[in-house]
This record gives sequence, C-alpha cells and structure tokens, in this order.
Amino acid sequence: MSHSHPIIAIDCMGGDHGLPVTVPAAMAFAQLHPDTRCLLVGDEALIRQVLQQNAASAGQFEILHASEVVTMHDSVEVALRRKKDSSMRVAAQAVKDGRADAAVSAGNTGAWMAISRYVLKTLDGIDRPAIATALPNQQGGSTTVLDLGANVDCTAEHLLQFGLMGAALVSAVDRRAQPSVGLLNIGEELIKGNEVVKQAADLLRGSGLNFYGNVEGDDIFKGTVDVVVCDGFVGNVVLKSIEGLARMIGAMMREEFRRNPFTMAAGLVATPVLQRFRARVDNRRYNGAALLGLRGIVIKSHGSADAYAYGQALQRAREAVLNGLLEGTIQRLDALRGRTPSSAAGESAPTA
Repeated sequence: MSHSHPIIAIDCMGGDHGLPVTVPAAMAFAQLHPDTRCLLVGDEALIRQVLQQNAASAGQFEILHASEVVTMHDSVEVALRRKKDSSMRVAAQAVKDGRADAAVSAGNTGAWMAISRYVLKTLDGIDRPAIATALPNQQGGSTTVLDLGANVDCTAEHLLQFGLMGAALVSAVDRRAQPSVGLLNIGEELIKGNEVVKQAADLLRGSGLNFYGNVEGDDIFKGTVDVVVCDGFVGNVVLKSIEGLARMIGAMMREEFRRNPFTMAAGLVATPVLQRFRARVDNRRYNGAALLGLRGIVIKSHGSADAYAYGQALQRAREAVLNGLLEGTIQRLDALRGRTPSSAAGESAPTA
C-alpha cells in the first residue's frame, strides 16, 4: 500500500457522540486532504443517512459495514470475545488485512487497546503497548509523554520499552536523530523515586538512548526533553489534570470578561493575543494519541471529542502514515537493541 495516498479506517460508532461527530469530521478531513481516503466503519445504513443529511455523496467514501458497537461501558471481555463484528474490531482488522494504513477510534480506551493488541499483535521486544501523545511546551514545540493510561502497573523493563518507543516516535515523526528522553520523577536527584523508577533509570542510562535523567512535572511544559516516560497511572493523572486546567482557564477568562467591563475592554484590544493563546492551549488541537508498540498504526481520540478535535486525531493518523511511523519505529527499536532489521511490519497475526 502506498504511503503517498494513505487510507484511514475510522470507527464511526465509537465515542460519546458517535456518528454525529465522526462522519462530519471525516467529511471535513477528506476535503482538506484529497490524497487521503477515509474508510468509514460501522452501521452502513446509519452512516449513509448521516452522509445524506450533510449533503455528502456516499460515493466519496468507502463504507465497511460492522453490525455491532462497543459501548463506553462494555468490559474488555465483552468487546474482545462477544462483539467480534464491532466497528472497533473491523477497523483494526482493516489495518491487519492491509485495507487501511491506520485506524482511529474515540471509543472505550481499554477495549480499543485490547482489540488492537489482539488483532495486530505487538512488535518484537515489546511486552505492552503504550499510549503516547504530544503536549505543548514553552519552546513552541511539544513534548511527547507516555504511558497515558494503558499500563497502570509497570516494571522497570516496561518503562525502558516506553522510552524506546517514545524516542522512535519522535525520531520518525519529527526527524530527530537523537531525541532526549526523561524519566518522570518527584525530583531530579538520583536517590529520588521508588525502586521501579530507580531501576528504570539505570536501564535507560545503559540503553543507548539520549537519556537526560530524571525530570519533574513542570519539565513537560518547559520542553526540557523531547520524551517523558512514566507509568500509565501517573501519566493519566497528568493528562486529566492538564485537561481540567485548560477548561478552568477558559471558564475563568469568560467569566472575568462577562463581569468586568474594564477587563472586557482590555480583552477586545488584546483579542489577537488572546486568540493565539487560546489556540495554543486548546487541548482539542492535541487530540489523538498513538498506541505504540503494535504492528500497525492505531490512534485513540478522546471520547468526548467534537468534530474539530476528532479531525485532529485523523490528522495525527495521516501524519503517522506519511512519516513512516511504523517502519521508523521498527528500525529505531532494532538499532537501539542492536538487532538486524525485523520484518515485523509485514508479519501476519491470527485472529479470533
């Protein structure tokens, strides 16, 4: 499959909003990127209905029917074993079968991870996939953080693997030969942290990565390093705190403008600056986390994403394909582990 014309499988049924968000987002995305094909996965009749309501021709898209939907409340067992024709499963299978270069879902995170892992399998040397996303920093760029919730209990070896995958992601997408990696801790000193973090630091130092050392939470936003590694429990708390802070700042600004006429007047004068600031901290712009360590490109959108945010997740998938993320990750992992190039991208994996 040519990477110059990516095909993205979209789980149209997943997320808090489902079809009213995913299909319009796909339509807007397709207009912006005519070189990218969208494979709409879900209930075909309902998808066609939404396309018709939005004055779009079904002929512009390929629709892949799926008779079942994984809800936000379904357990992993239900999603994986009982709903084998879910839109999630069919989207992941499209990547496995080579019908799509990447898959995107806003559905149940645990289910999406489990299904993707089961269908696609993990890369050689990777025990657990990890969720990674880029967060804005003061340098005008972004800091990639992982894991953001896929793995709550981690060993030192898992944290090392996260570092390898994070470095591979930044190297492939941002074309940085030696991205710097930091280990999230409660202090920069070597003696800080629990035993798992201390052991992980030792492994990272001897890994061949450009390991900076321990970093603290504020280093994510300072841009101290390119990649910050942590377990999924800590990473998810960090991510949710950031999202909550962004919403609080927006609400406070709106309330202050409403109540104080002087602030409103000053705000009108400073509107261009405020708009740039709002765009910079808008967490919707950074929607779309990569599930790293799989034999295929898989992106997780926030469940409550609106059409704009979901479009950003589709953009992440497109960029990952065009930048050769999977191939670059395999090459990077092989190089860092001193192995000969593997054929993991092309190996097949059995399905249930």
